[in-house]
Amino acid sequence: QVQLVESGGGSVQPGGSLRLSCAASKFMEHFAMGWFRQAPGKQREGISCISRDGETDYADSVKDRFTISRDNDKKMVYLQMNNLKPEDTAVYYCARKVVCLGSSWIEGSWGQGTQVTVSS
Repeated sequence: QVQLVESGGGSVQPGGSLRLSCAASKFMEHFAMGWFRQAPGKQREGISCISRDGETDYADSVKDRFTISRDNDKKMVYLQMNNLKPEDTAVYYCARKVVCLGSSWIEGSWGQGTQVTVSS
């Protein structure tokens, strides 16, 4: 699998916003795309997914705060994060999925991730 490249992370105060970006490939239109995160001492948490047709799904922990989108022409996937909370602190990864249903992450598709830190 061609590795994806995540960017846009940073350090913000609670209530702040960040937009994460994921640089994909010319093949991204064939896949559902999603974001997962992993924090120290916690399991991997799938947080959002967008299907090939643009249908979206969110984990309860981020619903109504995060918005996933994709631009197939630009080969980009985005995650707009608003009203950030300290518990959102984690490394965020973008990944390919076969379909949005279930934890169908395609192993090896994600990159090194981007750090999001929410404090103060």
